[in-house]
Amino acid sequence: MATDHIRYDVLARDALRGVLRRVLADAAEHGLPGEHHFFITFLSTAEGVKLSPRLLAQYPEEMTVILQHQFWDLVVSEDRFEVGLSFGGVPERVVVPFSAIKSFFDPSVQFGLQFEPQDTVAETRDRAAPAAPAAPASALPAPPAESAGEPEKSGEGAEVVRLDRFRKK
Repeated sequence: MATDHIRYDVLARDALRGVLRRVLADAAEHGLPGEHHFFITFLSTAEGVKLSPRLLAQYPEEMTVILQHQFWDLVVSEDRFEVGLSFGGVPERVVVPFSAIKSFFDPSVQFGLQFEPQDTVAETRDRAAPAAPAAPASALPAPPAESAGEPEKSGEGAEVVRLDRFRKK
């Protein structure tokens, strides 16, 4: 089989992360419309992730934040988002690079995206700088991982887009 010099898998992954960037930028500028809200799961120790030591101890591998009613100062840049959240009644600030995100889900419309762990690990593994502890966030444990290879259903029949569906086996 021919070598993919164009790297369609990388282009597709970056385009899907662009969806996240756009949705979060709109939420930062205009607030969340209607019943929309977001569950965002990310790797806690990926390069550029900034969590308080307390949250990092509680979520040493991955963390899910919910942007719904009580968040503030959402700032979206080309490569990351920052947001203020309350966790256990304590206000904290979280910084999450888009490359650290494992999944995004908006249950109001049953829309989700999932990024393969190797997508995020490969991007962060080779970088030397460790994640810097910073001010904190609100979190819930991540949902259990699903098996790779097949389309996933997330809630009432919504399909989560998985990048491995587009990769060579």
